[in-house]
Amino acid sequence: MDVKLNVQRYDPEKKTNSAYQQEYELDVPDEYTVLDTLIKVREDLDPTLALRCSCRASVCGSCAMRVNGQGTLACKTKLKDVIKNDGASVGPAGNMPVIKDLIVDMKPFWNKLRQVEPYLKPEDEDPVTNERLASNESMVHLTGVMNCIMCGACVSDCTAMEVNPDFIGPAALAKAYRFVGDPRDGESKERLKELSKENGIWDCTRCFYCVEVCPKEVAPMEWIMELRDKAMEAGFTNNYGARHTLAFVDSIKNTGHLNETLLPIKTWGFFNLPKLIAFLPVALRAILRGKTPPLIHKKIKGYKKIKRVYERLESEK
Repeated sequence: MDVKLNVQRYDPEKKTNSAYQQEYELDVPDEYTVLDTLIKVREDLDPTLALRCSCRASVCGSCAMRVNGQGTLACKTKLKDVIKNDGASVGPAGNMPVIKDLIVDMKPFWNKLRQVEPYLKPEDEDPVTNERLASNESMVHLTGVMNCIMCGACVSDCTAMEVNPDFIGPAALAKAYRFVGDPRDGESKERLKELSKENGIWDCTRCFYCVEVCPKEVAPMEWIMELRDKAMEAGFTNNYGARHTLAFVDSIKNTGHLNETLLPIKTWGFFNLPKLIAFLPVALRAILRGKTPPLIHKKIKGYKKIKRVYERLESEK
């Protein structure tokens, strides 16, 4: 199979000190993965090409990079599946500093992971006399999130982190749920309190990219949503994210549709003038484009049926 591999290169020692594209043409077997192809490029065509790899079996996570602009594991991605017009593009993982070529600095990734304190904090300090047991059901529930191999593919494609580098990110938050959801952990409420603060669970924009690119189907966004539910159940509702959610639910439940005029006011608070003033340009653009919601919010016909659905679900909790 004749292919053209367009690789993003970066050498910090070059005077230009900027990324550039380099194309390699080679013939590889049909069963080759992207990683196999990159290794062949390095061994046969260009020994200066820098990349990370280890297990080649989708276990270590070290070969995470972007293929055709999307985060993935190079060892798990068949080259023939990503070829477009006889070629494919490869670049380093996103949202992390590039060290050289396809190698990124993972320090920010590990720092965010440490931020969520990824270890059990049991109430009992003496496990010798009181063994810490967990039911089979509780651990089966956590098997999905425990499949994470810390490759960073989800972080690479997280749109929230592109806008806000301080956002804890999908990998760390999924890891946080692994301990919040563990019945042996004694500080789940404290964890939820910290995660409810700025740059935590409410900064996720639900773009679904972390779910789409995860090579182990961990679905980090789903665990972030679970953390939000648990945080609100624990009483941590005095923050923008929780108030936005409650205002949304209250509007749909009681009127049948969303009150877009009242939503930002309830989210930011009636007396939070700086936030409301900052929202004015958005409101002005909506007015100019004819997208202003009606000032008088009317209940839709049959809203009582919707309300009964909400009340039924609430009674089943």
